[in-house]
Parts: sequence; C-alpha cells; structure tokens
Amino acid sequence: MTKKYTIQDKPFIVPTNDGKVIKEHFGNATDGNSNISIAYMTAPSGWSEPFQSPEFDEYTIVLKGKKQFIIEGERIVLSAGQSIKIEKNTRVQYSNPFTEPCEYIAICMPAFSINLVNRED
Repeated sequence: MTKKYTIQDKPFIVPTNDGKVIKEHFGNATDGNSNISIAYMTAPSGWSEPFQSPEFDEYTIVLKGKKQFIIEGERIVLSAGQSIKIEKNTRVQYSNPFTEPCEYIAICMPAFSINLVNRED
C-alpha cells in the first residue's frame, strides 16, 4: 500500500543575504512541486525586498510581529493573526520596518520561482 501523505521535517533553507530566513517545506526547491510552495519565514527588523510583480498568487499569514506591504501604491500593515492574498501580476513590495522580527507563512500558487517573481532593480 502506498502512503498518501508526506511529513516534511527537513525543509529547504533558501540562501539569502538580507537576514531573512526562508524554510521551504513544499515547492520547487524541496520536492519539485511547481504547483504550490509553502514556506515559513522570519524577516528581521529593517528588512525589505525590491518591488516585484510575481506571476503567482501569494497568500501570507502573519504569525508574530508585523509585515508591511505596498500594493499598487497602497500601504498595508498586517499583524499576527491576519492574512492576505495578493493576486498574480500585482506590483508589491514586502518589508518589515518595525522593531521586532516578523514570522509568517507564505503560500504561492503556482510555486515560487525566481524566474516568476519579476523583481525590479
């Protein structure tokens, strides 16, 4: 009988140079799944990414701290317990300008790929 579940206890640690910790549990880097990626992330105080227009829907659930989103020019701040869906091809910037780290789960459909994120210079 084939098992119908997968336990992930060794997520792929995505290399970064900005202090953010990314642990992909399922997705392209971990199990080759290009349909969905699920990652647990910790963004340190002062962290930010360039603006981007990803070719995937991204769902974010904030677990601790706060996370800032600038979506099509609108500033949105989420706190622990809140979540958001950002539709694909939407211009967005992610950041944590706050004093404490932010922990969150990110789910991307299709899966996150550096080729699909379209970061601006």
